[in-house]
Amino acid sequence: MEKETARKRILMVDDDVEIAQLCKIYLEDEGYEVLLAYDGLEALGIYETMPDIKLLILDIMMPKLSGIEVCEYIRKRSSVPIIFLSAKAEDTDRIAGFSYGADDYLTKPFNPLELVARVKSQLRKYDFMVSEEKESSNVICIRQVRIDPDAHRVFVNEKEVSLTPIEFNILFLLASHRDHVFSAEEIFKKVWKEEIYEVNNTVMVHIRRIREKIEDNPKKPTIVKTVWGVGYRIES
Repeated sequence: MEKETARKRILMVDDDVEIAQLCKIYLEDEGYEVLLAYDGLEALGIYETMPDIKLLILDIMMPKLSGIEVCEYIRKRSSVPIIFLSAKAEDTDRIAGFSYGADDYLTKPFNPLELVARVKSQLRKYDFMVSEEKESSNVICIRQVRIDPDAHRVFVNEKEVSLTPIEFNILFLLASHRDHVFSAEEIFKKVWKEEIYEVNNTVMVHIRRIREKIEDNPKKPTIVKTVWGVGYRIES
């Protein structure tokens, strides 16, 4: 098989050390960088600290956190490919795996070469999807949020959410100027296209509504952040 030229980073998670290390050997032989974790909690720690993980391979039955719990956590933040590994081969188990957000499902025991082939397939699909979005529109992706200004649509975890035109324009303003802090007055002028003559909470109310629609925890926002005494921003 033709080896990959780019060192794409993969996170392999399985409490069976022998299987994990064997898969690591096969994947590294194809040019991938492979990180290993042996339980769900360790996997999330690696995911949060290691940037640019391109694909996850998750055993479903693991200690501390299951593969399903890890998948659900990742899906709230990213659309990277996820392949489930499981000893359960029933159709209902496969369907359940896909419903939790997996892109592929491989039953044990399996040939490591088949896993390599599925990894390549999922990465090709994902790379194509990302390149298509870049070429066809000015799509902005921020963690679990995808903003398509051409279609005037917003998706959270690949599910469309309904924003009013004002809410969309505020979100797009902040998202298209990452790290810039906009005061409430600046936002009002740019979105409403008129001067603001008195102090009011119009912008604050709209920011709160946006957070309720896109944040995992609107009371502790990680996307639209408040810079106290200054305004609002979305970080890079």
